[in-house]
Amino acid sequence: MAGPLDGVRVLDLTQIVSGPMAAAMLGEQGADVIKLESPSGDPVRAMGPRKGDLSAMFVAVNRGKRSVVADVKTADGAALLRRLIGWADVLVENFRPGTMERLGFGWPVCKAINPRLVMVSITGFGADGPYANIRVYDPVVQAVSGIAAAQTDKEGRPSLVKTLIADKVTALTAAQAATAALFRRERTGLGERVEVSMLAAALAFNWPEAMWNLSFLDDAPPQMPAYGALTRLWRAADGQVAIGAMQDHEFGALVRGLGLDALAEDPRFATSAGRMRHAKDWTGLVGEALAARDLEALMDGFVREGAVGGRVNRLEDVCDDPQVAHSGAVGVFEQGEAGLMRGARGAARFGGAVAELRPAPRLGEHDVAVRAMFGEG
Repeated sequence: MAGPLDGVRVLDLTQIVSGPMAAAMLGEQGADVIKLESPSGDPVRAMGPRKGDLSAMFVAVNRGKRSVVADVKTADGAALLRRLIGWADVLVENFRPGTMERLGFGWPVCKAINPRLVMVSITGFGADGPYANIRVYDPVVQAVSGIAAAQTDKEGRPSLVKTLIADKVTALTAAQAATAALFRRERTGLGERVEVSMLAAALAFNWPEAMWNLSFLDDAPPQMPAYGALTRLWRAADGQVAIGAMQDHEFGALVRGLGLDALAEDPRFATSAGRMRHAKDWTGLVGEALAARDLEALMDGFVREGAVGGRVNRLEDVCDDPQVAHSGAVGVFEQGEAGLMRGARGAARFGGAVAELRPAPRLGEHDVAVRAMFGEG
């Protein structure tokens, strides 16, 4: 079954994670993605475990693309870029502000070449402003956006989420924005420039619960503990679990799954306010019951009662988790000379079809085929 973006052509001028992942998501949904790389290639090709110029991280955010190499600062490279802009429906770039203009391909030029083009520009802090000239990576955005401040340790010190969360949420935002702009183009016939900053994407991502005490401005209600302060992992006999009981019936399901039926009938715990007020009267009992059971028994109880709960998987165990395995969310694919690789499929299923896992390109692997599209020998 063809993907929903079948026939859409994407020119990927990005590197590292946010831009490549956004373009890869469009590719997973059926778009034809050409990645134009400098002669030295995307730096992520050499980051982490790798075989040749294919690192695990590069493959994960560049699967399904074609790679062509050109130095766009040369006449030949600029000519190829001009042809590719004319070919594309979507152009994704994540250069520092002003770089496309200095290369001679700012938005007015791109629009003149291809009036139907959707140009998605990803920046760290935005196209202008006091921080616009700062080079940006994920930890910097976590720091400025408040994501780090939402991850305090026992002494109240901020810390980083140990994954590229700002890069990834920017990728999700950019991919969605690209499809929205394509939808509008279907109505108007015109392309447009879409600007996405990592800071803005991280702020929007962080806001709903991490910033809830800063939302009301007029007659603000009493502040509440930060959402993160209400969450924790619990010890089991052979590991850890995460549990939850936001709704009243979920608390009942949780304690019944632990054999603590009396707690489900206790009027002190019938509401979330009561459970917070009398937390010491139930958390100890729940903690003891969790610690006395192994993970398999706990999961059986959660499933039986429909409770909120899940085992804390080690990284090496994630792919073998029964639900992960059942869903097919992780698959195996052939990555050319690098052999078999494993990766997460695109999360969205269209018409029930599971997303195909395709290999990532070697540097310049498709030079001849791409240049032949424009009559270059």
